[in-house]
Amino acid sequence: MPRTQTENSNQRKLADRKADQFAFKSKLTGPIHELSMIQRSLLFAEVSMISYLSIEECNVAAGKLGFTDGKFFNTKGAQAYWFFNQWDSVVVCRGTEPHQWDDIQADINALTAVAETVGKVHRGFKAEVDRIWPHLETALQGNQRPLWFCGHSLGGAMATICAGRANLSPIPCETEALYTYGSPRVGCNRYINHVQISHFRWVNNNDIVTRVPPTWLGYRHGGAELYIDHTGKLRDIKGWKRVKDRLQGFFRSLGRFRIDYLSDHSMLEYIDNIFKLARSNETKR
Repeated sequence: MPRTQTENSNQRKLADRKADQFAFKSKLTGPIHELSMIQRSLLFAEVSMISYLSIEECNVAAGKLGFTDGKFFNTKGAQAYWFFNQWDSVVVCRGTEPHQWDDIQADINALTAVAETVGKVHRGFKAEVDRIWPHLETALQGNQRPLWFCGHSLGGAMATICAGRANLSPIPCETEALYTYGSPRVGCNRYINHVQISHFRWVNNNDIVTRVPPTWLGYRHGGAELYIDHTGKLRDIKGWKRVKDRLQGFFRSLGRFRIDYLSDHSMLEYIDNIFKLARSNETKR
């Protein structure tokens, strides 16, 4: 879906920042496969974050993360980066990082879905990918490196569709894994289960974008959910325990004069929480 003026103004928190303002926590010195799942999650979270920067600053930031080259795709507002080095190739889809519910709702409210391979997929997400996929597919024809996909928010939804298409495409590389952060639901059960992809789907406590479009419209999540509770811990909780944890997070945020339905969607919040988890894992070792 084309970017609106409101969306663009809401991205300025990141879009106007410089690469040198960030203290990056990841730095590739070897193949991504050598990293642990948490380390990969941190790397791809930072890659998803830098996709919001200007093209010039994003390229500088990508170098700091250990990528030696890249290419930017922009077709009628649909945007993605392809970063690579001697070991790996990463495609990150650029989403939106809104701070108002109206902006989120404008992008993810869909009463209609269309076919994508099998089953149904969100019409708007598919339209975004349709704009850039032909260019991505052409660029990836010569790629021989392991291929990874990632994205935040709407970029996570786009990355999900792209990763599935990569596995069905004649390009020489299949998807190694998909990492998404605060992604909305993309399609129905038939669609998300059609192409088997290693998908790590991060959800930060009360992030409201992960709860839409609604299940009563037939939308479902795919992949392995990695849920961060209100204290920043990685937990596998469902049902009333999840509801209780979300309420605890909500009241805790009120004490900080924030509404965590929106603040929990921030890419910077995801990075901070995953970094703490990575550091905790290293301490345990």
